[in-house]
Amino acid sequence: MMAFEWNAVILGLAIGAVTSALFFAGLGLGMRLALKSAAPVAALMLSAVIRISVLLCVGWFVVGQGGPWSLVGYATAFIIVRLLTTTVARISIPSGGVQ
Repeated sequence: MMAFEWNAVILGLAIGAVTSALFFAGLGLGMRLALKSAAPVAALMLSAVIRISVLLCVGWFVVGQGGPWSLVGYATAFIIVRLLTTTVARISIPSGGVQ
């Protein structure tokens, strides 16, 4: 049976939280740029390719440094940050502002 490595999980959680926060910040920036752009699909595709590539490359690095348990932490951090981000987006003030 494989031993549970807390240090690797914590490493994955820490790096995953930062990377995921940057991923969703990039999503917001990409959406803003796409809405102002004449070619929104191209802007969104470029944003998606960059964000996904960075997320996967950092994940590959984390697994290389910490092993498979760090991947568990990395993925868990992404899910937690995604849950927080979507929750905040749902309860935010509508774009029309307060009336």
